[in-house]
Amino acid sequence: MSQAKVDRYKEEKRNREKIMKKQKMEWMATKIGLSLVGLVMVAWIGVSVYNVATNTETDTTTAELPGYTVNTTALDEFMNDILVD
Repeated sequence: MSQAKVDRYKEEKRNREKIMKKQKMEWMATKIGLSLVGLVMVAWIGVSVYNVATNTETDTTTAELPGYTVNTTALDEFMNDILVD
C-alpha cells in the first residue's frame, strides 16, 4: 500500500466513531422523516374517509357549493342516452 492509502486508513480509523455516529444520526433522521410522512398520509386518508362517511347528502343530481347550486339532471340524461345507444 502506498503511504497515502496508509495515512487515509489511519485517519479513517481515528475518526471511525465520529463517522459511525454521523451515519446513525442520518439514518435516524431518515426514519423520523419517513414516519412523519406516513403519519400525515394515514391522517389525511382517515379524514377523507370520515368526511365521505358522514356526508348525509342523498340527492346526487344536485351539487351544492357555498353560493352555487348546480343541477346535473340534463347531463345525467345525456350520459344515459349515450350509454344506451
